Amino acid sequence: MERFSEYRIMWVLVFFDLPTETKKARKAYSDFRKKLLNDGFTMFQFSIYLRHCPSRENADVHIKRVKNMLPEMGQIGILCVTDKQFGQMELYQGKKSEPVSTPYQQLELF
Repeated sequence: MERFSEYRIMWVLVFFDLPTETKKARKAYSDFRKKLLNDGFTMFQFSIYLRHCPSRENADVHIKRVKNMLPEMGQIGILCVTDKQFGQMELYQGKKSEPVSTPYQQLELF
């Protein structure tokens, strides 16, 4: 079995729609976003953040962290997909197709 398999490597995506009508709500939005960034997530699109994980077990650790930082208000979704599934995503800029580029480069030390 390959050490880094496209079926073992996972991507965790966090989708969120948080209220921003009040100063308190904007602070909660900002705090949630900062916590995602501090845990290694990267903005993929507005209100969609993702993180590369070398295994399902590692992804579960980060999913648990996200669950522990959920704000009181708003809607949050968490999706975990394999690297193979992530690589099959189709992206478009308007009607023009764009290649899927990952925000991380996996480094292999051995």
